[in-house]
Order: sequence, then C-alpha cells, then structure tokens
Amino acid sequence: MINHLLPRVFLLSISALLIACSDPNHSSQSQEAPFPLDSLLTKDQVGAAAMPAIIEPVEAPFPMPSFQIPTFPALTISIKDRGAEEGVLATAIIQKAIDEVSQQGGGKVLIPAGRWKSGRISLKSNVNLHLAKDAELHFSGQLEDYRPAVFTRHEGVEVMSLGACIYAYQQDNIALTGQGTLFGPEDGPVKDQMMTEDVTENFVNVDLPVHQRIYEGHDGESIFLPMFISPTACTNVYIEGLTLEQTAFWNIVPVYCDGVIIRGVTVNSVGIPRGDGIDIESSRNVLIEYSTLNNGDDCFTMKAGRGIDGIRVNKPTENVVVRYCLAKEGHGGITVGSETAGKIRNIYVHDCVFDNTGVGIRFKTRRPRGGGGENLYYERLRMNLRQTAFRWDMLGQELYVGELAKRNPPREVNELTPQFKDIYIKDILVETASTFVNINGIPESPLQNLQMENVVVKDSRKLFRADDARQLSFRNIEVVSDDSLLQFLDTREVVFDKAIFHVPGGNIISTIKGEASDSIRFINTQPSKPKGWASSNYYKP
Repeated sequence: MINHLLPRVFLLSISALLIACSDPNHSSQSQEAPFPLDSLLTKDQVGAAAMPAIIEPVEAPFPMPSFQIPTFPALTISIKDRGAEEGVLATAIIQKAIDEVSQQGGGKVLIPAGRWKSGRISLKSNVNLHLAKDAELHFSGQLEDYRPAVFTRHEGVEVMSLGACIYAYQQDNIALTGQGTLFGPEDGPVKDQMMTEDVTENFVNVDLPVHQRIYEGHDGESIFLPMFISPTACTNVYIEGLTLEQTAFWNIVPVYCDGVIIRGVTVNSVGIPRGDGIDIESSRNVLIEYSTLNNGDDCFTMKAGRGIDGIRVNKPTENVVVRYCLAKEGHGGITVGSETAGKIRNIYVHDCVFDNTGVGIRFKTRRPRGGGGENLYYERLRMNLRQTAFRWDMLGQELYVGELAKRNPPREVNELTPQFKDIYIKDILVETASTFVNINGIPESPLQNLQMENVVVKDSRKLFRADDARQLSFRNIEVVSDDSLLQFLDTREVVFDKAIFHVPGGNIISTIKGEASDSIRFINTQPSKPKGWASSNYYKP
C-alpha cells in the first residue's frame, strides 16, 4: 500500500503548488494559505489516552456555554463499607448509598477495586458515582433487576421500559467518573426478549399516552434493550474516564439533557449490533472530547427523535462540540441521524481522527422520519476509512420504510419530510476511502447548501455521485481515485473551484441525468472540464 501511494502523494504536492499559482486575479482573501493538512492531529494525539486534566475553552461557530469540571462535597460512601460483596448482586446497596449521599447534599459513592454486580442504578442530584482503578461493575441479565419500567426513549420513540443500566431522570449535577470498567448485561432474559418483531415506530402504539406504552417483559413479552448509560431530562451531567464493554444496545445516551460533558471515555462494542458509542438524543449544550470509540455501529451520533412521536416531542439536538476524539472501528465516524424529527443543528466536530472506520462523515434520515439537520460544521479531521468519506443516505431501505425508500415518485412534502442543509466541511485529509462523495437525497427535499473546502483524498476507489442535491461547492480539493466518473442526477448549482482530479487517463467523465440537473461549473480545475464538454460550464439545454 505504501509503494502504491508514493507517486500519488508526490502528484498531490506538485499539483497543489501549480494550482496555487494559477490564478493571480483572485482577491487577497481567497489567496490566504489553506490550513496545512500535514499538521493535522494524529491518532496518538487524540482520544482517551491524550485527555488533559483541565477543560480548555470551547470555540465554535455558534454560541456555546463555558464548561467546567464539577465539584462535589467531601462526603464519600464506599459500597464495600455498606456491605457489598464481590460477585453478589448489590443493586440495593449501591442505590441506597446514592440516595443517602444525595439526601445529605451530595458527594461521592465509591465502587472500589474488585468485581461487583448490579441491576439498574439511578443516579441522583449532586452525586458522583466513582469507579476506582481496577473496579469492575457487571450488570445483570435478569429482567427483574430492571423493573419497574421507567420513562425512556428507544430509537427516538418514547416508551416505559428497562431504561438503562445506569439511569437518571430529572436530576441535576450528576457525575459518573473513574478509571474502572462497566460491563453490560450478561446473557439472559434481557437479551433473549429483545423486540425483533418490527421497527420501533411500527411496534409501539404511538396513539397511546406514553405512560401506557409499557414493556417490562412479563410472560415472555418483548422488551426494549436497556441502554448502558442514559441520563434523561437531566441538567449538568459529567461523564469521565470510564471504559464500557459488552453493551446490549447504545452505550452513552443523554436524552433531553442540557449541559453535558463527556470526556476521556473508552467504549468498546465491536461485533454488537446497534452498539453505538455515544448518541446525543434531543439534548443541548454538549461537549464531547478526548474519547475513544470502537463500536459495532456508529461511533459519535446525533439524534432527535423519530417520525410522528419525534415530531410530537419536537426537541432538537443542538449546540454540540466534538473535539480531540478518536473513532476506530464503527459504521460511521460522526453520524447525524437517522432519528432526525426534532432537528439536529449547531454541531461542530473538529480535530478528530477516524482510523479504520467505515464511513467518515455520515448523514442518515428517511422520508417518514421528519426534521433533518442544519448548521453542521466539520473541520480539521484526519480519516482513514474502509467506506465512503462523505455520505448522505436520505432514503434508507425498503426493509425499514417500505415503498418510501424508493426514490420515485416524489412525494408531497409534509411534516415527516426531512431536510439536510447548510453543511460546512473544511480542512480534511482522507488517507483512504472507498468513495469520495456519495449523495442520495430525496427528490422533494434535496440536500441543500454543502460547502467543502481544502480537502485532500489520497486514495479512493470510486469518485463522485450526487442524486437530488443543490448548491454544492467544492473549493480547493484534490482527489486521487481509481475512478474518473462524476455522476449527477437531478442535481444543480454545483461548483468545482480549484479542484484537482488524479484519475485514470487524466480525464474526468460525467453523466448528467434528470430534468432538475442544471448549472454545473468547473473553475480553475485540473482537468479543466469533463471529457466531451464544449466548455467548463454545463447548463440545462
């Protein structure tokens, strides 16, 4: 692989110099030197192992609060001192200690070194649940250890079910810290009775009041798997340092929270279906930093409810910064969706590394999901990928949404029609990927206003496809690909400005289909235009 890339890297360097000097008429602003991609952070400089002791100020292209590590009173209760024994279910002892510390004004509940076992735990205000180094907390696989049902949200739909291994509801100033390890539910009824009959929004009768949507697993009935950690409707949540292993479902999932800090965590769930790493669900004012995710599904994910129930709740995920993180194996490094009903906006991902991840920057929604995403910013990312670098999948699969997954015919726009718009991607190095860009928009709701600047792709097998999109700008990009084909379907207002394509034969080839395709322009590019074009601009005949 190294020998294969050497001539390509040399071409990238020489071509960048040539194109930088090719247009002396540009303004001084456009001549400003781009960010040097060879100075992007490497995987050794990000992730949990690189976490500093303090939280540096947060800078974002939208207003964000200041974040500080919380402090707690000196009171400390060790579960061992309260009678907990290693390997023996200690749910009641742990919960009693949490309740007592909260009632006394706050402090720390200590899980000391050792191998401990518990059912569902509920955090309470002003309590720091702390796992010491070499502490292991293993969660039960028995349904009775997660009853009674609690209010939760499963895949964007509100229900009463098992909740989470570590849960909290309407609490303030809670923390989960330490150098210990959490282990998800062991094999047993919790996993055996997982709902598999249908997709969640079809299985749950959303016409019922939420308090009647009860799934506790009695008499063999299906349940919704518990998340690992899920503070719900809480404020000022702090999670630091822990390692999570063997989840049953999504790992760290703040739901309806305001003021969340997640830093220095390591989440391993490779091989576990739907084993998402960190999912921010209809929450706001969130900082995620110096974390390492290695997951069976998406790594860092933004969600905001699903379909009719998500529209009813109508709570966005907004004001989220993800920085200095490492995504390893996973379906997507950073993903928006597919639960998008309440909208996802003001997301800023910067200075992260995706290493051996599937898709790099991923956007998912479906026709019946509603909402969408806007004001999404991605900067200074290094990506080594097994799949597509930049992927928009807005139609989904018939398995999950039936006929609505078919592109045609266009449907009437309604409250369940999602939209992605105003996406800004800058200063990205893609070391390898299967495809540079793949956009599958929705005919009646195309992807709108994507701006990509200063992006280098050193090695890709496929080049570019855009279905149902408009207002796309690719400025100062350079792509090495085994493919020379640019495909456009009902896509318009596209600009490639100072773009260099290293492709077989030195020619790019285009296919343009659809009545809506129009205004595709190449400005100061190499090659100057697709093969067979009379000029560097395409306009609808």
